[in-house]
Amino acid sequence: MNKTVNINLAGIFFHIDEDAYLKLQRYLEAIKRSFTDSQGRSEIISDIEARIAELFSERIKNDKQVIGLKEVDEVISIMGQPEDYLVDDEIFEDNPQANYKQPSAPSKKLFRDTDNSYISGVSSGLGHYLSVDTVWIRLLWIILTIASGGTFIIIYILFWILVPEAKTTAEKIMMTGDPVNISNIEKKIKDSIETVSETVTDVAKNVSESVSGAAKNVSDAAKKVDIQKQGNKIKSSSKSFFDTVADIIMFFFKIFAKLIGLFLLLLGAITLIALIIGLFSVGVVNFVHIPGIDLANIVMAGNSPVWLISLLVLFFIGIPFFFLFYLGLKILIDNLKSIGNVAKYTLLGLWLCSIIGLAIIGIREASEHANNEHFVERTQLTIKSNDTLYVKMNHNDIYKNPYRRRYSFKAANNSAGEKTIYSSNINILVRPTLDSVASINIEKSADGRNYEKAIERAEHINYSYHIESNVLALDSYLSTAVINKYSDQKVEIYLNIPENTILKFHNNTKNFLQYYTNNDHVVSTKHVNHFITMTTHGVLCDFCVDEEKSFEVKVDSPSIKINDSTVEINSDGGHVKINKEGLKAESKEIKVEINADGVKIESDN
Repeated sequence: MNKTVNINLAGIFFHIDEDAYLKLQRYLEAIKRSFTDSQGRSEIISDIEARIAELFSERIKNDKQVIGLKEVDEVISIMGQPEDYLVDDEIFEDNPQANYKQPSAPSKKLFRDTDNSYISGVSSGLGHYLSVDTVWIRLLWIILTIASGGTFIIIYILFWILVPEAKTTAEKIMMTGDPVNISNIEKKIKDSIETVSETVTDVAKNVSESVSGAAKNVSDAAKKVDIQKQGNKIKSSSKSFFDTVADIIMFFFKIFAKLIGLFLLLLGAITLIALIIGLFSVGVVNFVHIPGIDLANIVMAGNSPVWLISLLVLFFIGIPFFFLFYLGLKILIDNLKSIGNVAKYTLLGLWLCSIIGLAIIGIREASEHANNEHFVERTQLTIKSNDTLYVKMNHNDIYKNPYRRRYSFKAANNSAGEKTIYSSNINILVRPTLDSVASINIEKSADGRNYEKAIERAEHINYSYHIESNVLALDSYLSTAVINKYSDQKVEIYLNIPENTILKFHNNTKNFLQYYTNNDHVVSTKHVNHFITMTTHGVLCDFCVDEEKSFEVKVDSPSIKINDSTVEINSDGGHVKINKEGLKAESKEIKVEINADGVKIESDN
């Protein structure tokens, strides 16, 4: 069992094994001894520790992981041993000593080089990353910006925002692709120090030469100073120009950000106001009648309070839009105070509770439609084989719906002043029967959370019809009390018709018939307003091909038979037969025959 030590390396907290800590400590002490007489010693040591901390961070997966000897050895192999490098001026020679262990070239990382920048250092950083002279990168930016109509300015701004600046010595070394080890960190810092020293020395030398009084030297120095001064002035002017351009770009970028903030502010405010007005409207529904709100109570079969649903919807939708509103304010007002963690976590809790509450209500409402049950009423009609049955729909002045929509419904007061649900969810299905007398089945169905509730709602559906002589009048609507809620109430009317019965459906039945026929129903919309004959396999209709043409034969108590291409009409007064051969009509006193040979009339008189 090994002890662990907590260390703070370059401002980063690590857990490290005791043996690994002792080895790391010896390593750092050796590095410090190597730079005892070096310029910039403290900065070199600080950058080395920062690089070691970065390598450790890359190797641990979580904050509780302990650094062991393996990780320390890996870091030392990357950074190198202090004795592997000469820490004097020989380190800057072109050829390294034989005992120098040249590491493999690491991959470069993209940074912005602000030390050699005109605007933001993007081009300099790309130049290091691509190993291309910065001048060519800047020229390429200009060409692409002109060729794209200015689009590449946006791409440049994105690079500016997303690419980090090379601030530390390690980042500047990684930007050029050199290994980040003790030697390169020392060399980079010494280069910076020597650059500053050379600048100071040159200035001092120029001043000394000016004081010596040698005219030629003074003149040469003056020229040199003038050239350098002019060069610095040109660079300073160009920097000022690009700084101005950058300021203009940032100005428009800030304007765009402000517009986004204004949009978010208005969007959040309008949504919140609408939700609050909706909540108060629902909250006073019990005191003030608001049109349309009562329909919500009818649809909510689970009896969930509408005001509670509205409140949960307010939290569910309103809280995200409140934060959009707050974000818009933050964008518009820089020094806007925070609403505080307490408020943030409270709103988050309310939002989560609203999600849970809406989910519970949704499950409860869905369960009200889990079961669908049927209740059937069967009645015999006075229609027999060879009779004619006319079918039509009765409409209601309270519920007028000329174009039936299956799931449409309406809440209105009935003739007794009671609130009632009206619906046109009605289907007419016609099928043959072997019985000698026609019958009608009224099948009522409704949804419920269980069998008992579904069958109760089905039984409470009100639907009526009546038959007078040979005319069957069906109601075009069903009704039920609002206490039963809207639970997909439906009525299916099954007409069981004997063979050879003649049927005619009125035009107003078309919306209630099926569009196609199958084994369960043999009459479709194309049979409307035609005389059709029921057979064991379906219906016969000679004039159903062209629905635009129709005719009606009116005789007293007729018996009409339609078989294939033959129509026969029998009555007490005579007989008429029409087929492809012609027409024959007979009565007690006269006979008429019309065919291809002409017209033949015979009379008893």
